[in-house]
Parts: sequence; C-alpha cells; structure tokens
Amino acid sequence: MELVLTLTCPDQPGIVHAVTGAIANHGGNILESQQYGDATSKRFHMRVEAEGVGEVDQLRSQLGELAAKMDMRWSLTEAGRAVPTIIMASKEGHCLSDLLYHTHEGQIPIDVVAVVANHEDLRPLAEFYHTPFHHIPVTKETKHQAEDQLMALLEETGAELIVLARYMQILSDRVCEAMAGRIINIHHSFLPSFKGARPYQQAHARGVKLIGATAHYVTPDLDEGPIIEQDVIRVTHADSVPELVSQGQDVERRVLSRAVRWHAQNRVLLNGHSTVVFS
Repeated sequence: MELVLTLTCPDQPGIVHAVTGAIANHGGNILESQQYGDATSKRFHMRVEAEGVGEVDQLRSQLGELAAKMDMRWSLTEAGRAVPTIIMASKEGHCLSDLLYHTHEGQIPIDVVAVVANHEDLRPLAEFYHTPFHHIPVTKETKHQAEDQLMALLEETGAELIVLARYMQILSDRVCEAMAGRIINIHHSFLPSFKGARPYQQAHARGVKLIGATAHYVTPDLDEGPIIEQDVIRVTHADSVPELVSQGQDVERRVLSRAVRWHAQNRVLLNGHSTVVFS
C-alpha cells in the first residue's frame, strides 16, 4: 500500500530528517518527496509518498509525537483513495460534465456520492453517470432550510469535499466554516472588474484580450478564498460574445478539474490566505 503524508509547521531545523526517519523506521520506502519553506510566513510544507510501511498505526503514533514537538499539522492517507465528494451545480453543465467524465475514467480520485442542484436541468447528466441527484431549490425565504438539507446529506454520505461546479448560490458562513478548506469554487477571471449578470457581454464591450478562470477554496469572504489554480487564454476583437462564453467555459472546466484532482491527491496545502500546490 502506498501512503501520502502531508505536513505544515513552523520552519525549523531537522524536519525532513525527523519525518523521513520515521518513515524509514517502519520499513517505508520514499517514492516522491516535495517540500517548500515560505520565507514570508516562516512556514514549512512537505508532501511525501511512500510504500512498504509495515505498521501504519505505529507510524501514525510516531508522527503524532513529532507533531506535538514541532507544532505540526499533518495528514496520512492512502494514495489514490477516492475522496467522497458532493458536486453542486445550477443550470450550466460544462464543469459538472467534465468532472463526472474524468472521474468515470479514473483520472480524478473522487467518489461523487451526490450531485446537488437548485434546478432540475442537470438531472439527466447525473443519471447518465449513475450518480444520485438531489434537487434542493433555494429562495431567499428557504435558504436556511435548503442548507439544512445539504448538511444532512453531508452527514448521510460522509462527503469530505464539496465542489461548486458553477453553483449560482452563495453558501452561508455556517457551511463555509463547517467545511473550511474542503469547498472548491470556480469563477471567471473578470472579477472584480465585471460583476453581476452578463460578465462576458461587459468584457466584450470593453475589448478584453484575456479571459480565464480561478479555482479557490471557499471562505465566508465571497470569492476571496485561497487560490488553487488559474489559467487564461487570449481572445481578439473578432470573437463574438457566444465565442467568448464558449472559450471561457472551456477554461473554467479545465481549471476546476485540475484543482479538484490536486486536492484529492493531497497536493494542496493551505499557507495562510494562500496555498502551496505540489503539482
């Protein structure tokens, strides 16, 4: 069995020696090791893949002792483990379709335990991939009850990750805090310049030459969570609004899929308001 160890702690001498020594003490062979020391935050980040560990519980115990000494936040999981995930969407299906396809093909290590949407439009897509679909309508008056349903579904399914695949509703602070570091959102790159409805029309009217997307963790501060991945493409004056929308959706689905894949592979470590991504 292969394991993935990730850790974050104050930068200090001896971290790598202590961690690799603990793995070696239990018969582990290191397959991959990446590390980064942030000179600004003075935090050290590390990701290690190892095989051949004899007694995983004993390794966990030793890592726990190291964590106490070094003020370390750490995680040890089985490599390739499919993360139970709820995908939330509204009407646009490009991001949901891409995630379901790549998951079905074994290219993203998640287990989509449910698709949740505030409209019925994407039910056929979820059913095509044999994924449970839950229609949870949201209005101003029913928002709290809708989130009660979502929280109940999280508990029922054991979901460890929520992906907002163009879900056009704002999650409350209650949900954001309960799933801190475990909700990923995608949005176009026009923010904060072109807010609200019809952003591509606004961008086209201003002659924008670059369009892109940003995937980030969700926090109570709207669209200001730690960024995981971004990408852009060039466009010209000759591109119509529908062409901009199509190209923008293509970037969104690619960026979101990469962000979800890296999160599920334990390649994203929080670093204050930023992230370290061992891609």
